[in-house]
Amino acid sequence: MTILVAGAGIAGLTFALTCHQIGIPVRLFEQVDEIRPLGVGINLQPHAIRELMELGLQSWFDDIGIRTREVAYFSKHGRPIWSEPRGIEAGYNWPQLSVHRGKLQLMLMDVVRDRLGADAVATGWKATFYSQDRNGVTLTLANRKGETRTERGSLLVAADGIHSAIRAQMHPGEGPPVWGGAVLWRATSRARPFLTGASMAMVGHEWQKFVTYPISATDPETGLADINWVAEIKKAPDALWNREDWNRPGNTADFLPAFESWNFDWLDIPALIRSADQIYEYPMVDRDPLDNWRDGRATLMGDAAHPMYPIGSNGASQAILDARILGKCLVNHQVSEAALIAYEDERRPATTRIVLANRGNGPDQIMQVVEEKCEGLFGTIDEVMSAEELADHAAHYKALAGFDLETLNSRPPLISGTVVQDTADA
Repeated sequence: MTILVAGAGIAGLTFALTCHQIGIPVRLFEQVDEIRPLGVGINLQPHAIRELMELGLQSWFDDIGIRTREVAYFSKHGRPIWSEPRGIEAGYNWPQLSVHRGKLQLMLMDVVRDRLGADAVATGWKATFYSQDRNGVTLTLANRKGETRTERGSLLVAADGIHSAIRAQMHPGEGPPVWGGAVLWRATSRARPFLTGASMAMVGHEWQKFVTYPISATDPETGLADINWVAEIKKAPDALWNREDWNRPGNTADFLPAFESWNFDWLDIPALIRSADQIYEYPMVDRDPLDNWRDGRATLMGDAAHPMYPIGSNGASQAILDARILGKCLVNHQVSEAALIAYEDERRPATTRIVLANRGNGPDQIMQVVEEKCEGLFGTIDEVMSAEELADHAAHYKALAGFDLETLNSRPPLISGTVVQDTADA
C-alpha cells in the first residue's frame, strides 16, 4: 500500500507528513545528494499555514521566518497605492509567513525523518520513468553514477518540479517551460526592516517591479534583519535570455541602473541591492495548464502539476494545498485511482485559474493600472482610483487563490479530527 513520491521539495515533504498523519506508508526519492538551503524568500498564505499547523508544525514558524503583518503597493515613484493587513492582523485564524525557502524545506525534511524514519527519504535518486499494471506502479530511478534501481508502490505522486520527468512521460510533446519575457534577480540583504517592520512591499508596474520583505527577526543589537528582495524587468517574449536556473549568479550591471532612482524616504532600493552577498538571476517561467494530471495510478503535484509565476505569493502555498487535498481524497477513497481522480477534479481547475491569473499579473496588476493612468505620479491615490476599486481588486484575487477570509475561517479542516501534536512541544 506504499505510495511512492518523486521529489522531496515542499510539496513532496508536506504530502509525506500528511500520509503519516492518515496512516499510509510513503517513500520519497530526491535527485540531489544532500538537501541544502537553496533559494531565497517565499510567502506562505494563511490557507497554507493552516495546513502546516494541522500537521503540528507551528512551533517552528518563528525559528525559520517572520509573520507578515502587511502587504503594500507603491508606484515607481514610491507613492502609496494600497495597503492592507495580512495574517492574524487581517482577521485570519492563521498567520501569513515570510520565510527562506531553503529553511522551510530543511525543517520539513527534519520533521519527515523524525516522524517517518531516517530512510523515508532516499537522496541522490532521480525519477526517470514509470510503468504500471492493475496492481501498482514501478518507478525507475537513476543516480549520478549512472546506476539504476526500481521501486514498487500502489500509487506514484510526481512532485519533481517544473522539469518533472514524470510529467514529460505523461505529456511527451510539451516542450520546455514558457517564458513571458520577465527576468528576475533575487537575493537577500542584511538591512533595517521598513514600514511596519514585517511588511511586504511591491513597487513599480508590469514592466519594472521590486518586491521586498523581511524573512527573519530583527537583531536587537544591530537593528538589522534578512531582507528578501526581487528585482524584475520585463522584456519582449522573443528576447534572448538564459535558461532558468536557481543557482546562476546575477550581475548587478544587468538591472541596477534601471533602479538607481528608486530611493524613497521609506526604502533605499539601490542600497538594498548593493548590500546583497549573492544575487541569483533567472527568467520567470511557467507552463501551460494541462488537460489532465493523471495516468492511471500516477499523478502530479506542485510545480510538476502547475508551475506558476511567483506573483501573489502562491507557488508554495498551492503546493501545500495539493498535498493536503490529496490526503483528504485518500481518506475518502482509500489508496486508489478514485482518490487521484477526486484530487485532480478539485485541484486542477483551481490551479489553472491561478496560473492564468498570474500571467495577467495577478494582484500586482493594480500597479500597472495606476502606471497607465498617471505614470505613477499623484497626490493621493483617491485622485486615481477609489478605495472601493482597490479593495475589490484585492478581494477578487484572494477568492480566486482560496484564501478569502470568511470562507477560510469558516471552513472545517480538510482532514478532520486528526490534528497532529507538535513534536517540538512534546
